[in-house]
Amino acid sequence: MTKRDSKIGKKGRKPSRRKKRGGERKNARVYEPQALMFQTSGGTPLLEDEAQAALPLVPLRDLVVFPHIVAPLFIGRKRSIAAVQHATKTNQPIIVVAQRSATVDYPEPRDLYRTGTLTRVIQSLRAPDGTMKIFVDAQCRTRLREIRTDGDFLTAVTEDIIEPVMDNPEAQALERLLMERFERYLELNPALPEKVSTLLSDSEWLGQTVDIIAAHVTIRLSRRQALLEIAEPMARALALVEVLDTEVQILEIQKNIDSQVRDKISKTQKDFYLKEQLRAIEEELGEADPERCELRELKRRILEAKMSPEAEKEALLEHAKLARTPSISPQAAVHRNYIDWLVSLPWNKKTRDNLDIAHAAKILDEDHYGLEKPKERILEYLAVRRLTDRMKGPILCFIGPPGVGKTSLARSIARAMGRKFVRQSLGGVRDEAEVRGHRRTYIGALPGRVIQGLKKAATRNPVFLLDEIDKLAGDFRGDPAAALLEVLDPEENHSFSDHYLEVEFDLSDVFFICTANLESAIPHVLRDRTEVIRLPGYTEMEKVEIARRHLIPKQLERHGLDGYKITIDKGAMDMLIHQYTHEAGVRGLEKQLASLFRKTAKEIVELEDRKPRSGKGRRRAKTRKAFKITAGNIEKYLGVPRFRESPIEADSGVGIATGLAWTEAGGTILS
Repeated sequence: MTKRDSKIGKKGRKPSRRKKRGGERKNARVYEPQALMFQTSGGTPLLEDEAQAALPLVPLRDLVVFPHIVAPLFIGRKRSIAAVQHATKTNQPIIVVAQRSATVDYPEPRDLYRTGTLTRVIQSLRAPDGTMKIFVDAQCRTRLREIRTDGDFLTAVTEDIIEPVMDNPEAQALERLLMERFERYLELNPALPEKVSTLLSDSEWLGQTVDIIAAHVTIRLSRRQALLEIAEPMARALALVEVLDTEVQILEIQKNIDSQVRDKISKTQKDFYLKEQLRAIEEELGEADPERCELRELKRRILEAKMSPEAEKEALLEHAKLARTPSISPQAAVHRNYIDWLVSLPWNKKTRDNLDIAHAAKILDEDHYGLEKPKERILEYLAVRRLTDRMKGPILCFIGPPGVGKTSLARSIARAMGRKFVRQSLGGVRDEAEVRGHRRTYIGALPGRVIQGLKKAATRNPVFLLDEIDKLAGDFRGDPAAALLEVLDPEENHSFSDHYLEVEFDLSDVFFICTANLESAIPHVLRDRTEVIRLPGYTEMEKVEIARRHLIPKQLERHGLDGYKITIDKGAMDMLIHQYTHEAGVRGLEKQLASLFRKTAKEIVELEDRKPRSGKGRRRAKTRKAFKITAGNIEKYLGVPRFRESPIEADSGVGIATGLAWTEAGGTILS
């Protein structure tokens, strides 16, 4: 049976073709029950043996047939057609019952409701495509005691439900109330013609009136079935009054929505009438178009962001402006970008600090050799944090020559504490807006680098590195160093205000670390707000140890030489430090080691290319030759030394003075 089984129409009236559903058979016509009318039935009495015999059963999709009406049914399934043909030949009544799910093509007993309607076929027509259209006279409710599936069609042993005829004053009053509700329903429902009310003139008692009205009210299948299962007329009438009250309220709301939309439409907005009407309906029903869904999602994110009360109030105000702004307006993008920035900031998200001092000391020693003072300062901070949570984030400033490990030390501090790490380079920054953000009045405005870094970290307590703070410069656009005063002041940064956000953001949990090469280039007021830790540089012994622990393994792995025997003796390392580099850090030393290993890699490849292949398409075997870099062969790899050592003059001479000099690259001897 197709969905034709569930469609009804007024006798003699052409069926409606307004709506088609997926899954129908080819050339099948679909009928909407709420758009059609039923004809009242006079009721033909049943024979006594018919009530006891197993009668043919026809399952219906999306339709409940009520007694006391004549209803058209469209039959498409083979078993249902066989049941109708058998009933017609034997002059038997048929049982029609609704399916629990319309998607089941071959229903079993468990797929059917247990209360149906006993009907007689009064007319049947065969369509060219093999389907049937029949008119049935619905006579009474019946309860299915047993459903049999062993034949060519379904049969059922039923028990008729006899309802009393109610004609007392209470029933008459209830019938009048029901008629009033239905007349109001007809006024508000344009899908039903007013002539439906004339069908009720033939009704003789309350139960018949209820069934006729229930057959024409547009409600869900489950509610129709619930009305069919109520045998007592008074109870059924009260349930139908409640249904009509609900439907009338819905229709009145729909009418009010239509009226409100029409009132808002001006002459210049007529083209948008249908869109405005749809939006108003969706607002009333709690549904929305994609734009409304996006607005609801944005509001949900605002409420879940756990902002400060000030920020949440501002975000909701911007959300209201966005809802009133057309999506094609450029101002809508301004509102949306501002809200996106607010909800993406970590207002209440923090990482848990690892306050294990032994663990932190181990990580710091693994990553860096020496640098005892900054390591000690970090361990002191962790010790205080274990004793109290009221301590604000420290603001350190590492000052030292290039290559001594200022930036990498900050990254190691973040790893030791279990915090996120953010780095912002301030070299060459000349505009104050780079730090505090642009006003939203400017096109393409963005928050400053501090807020951008916090969004990237996605936590409110990262280790925030302000690199090259001594390279800041000021011009007519403002002084960025002055803008950093609020950021780097522990007494003020709990209420930092970005020009773009225009709401306060708490920076007191951020661990700020600044780096600089020259202390004199840092403005005094800025330097006064930080705790300066000087990294003067590495001694020769420290450089040798750093190269052995960190630089040489790193470069061997980077150049693919970690599987070869390559060694650098003490003499070659001394030459690398004194004659090929001249610096306080180890950046130049790392570059010379990289150059040395590149030359070694080339030599290894040349040796392996001279070896025969072990098989077709196979790689040549690795060389087992050991490579040792010594003071005697280092010039072969790196060329002539770039710097000459300056030994102290053993003997004093006329006109020669010996002294010490300090430079950014470290100390040196002057003669």
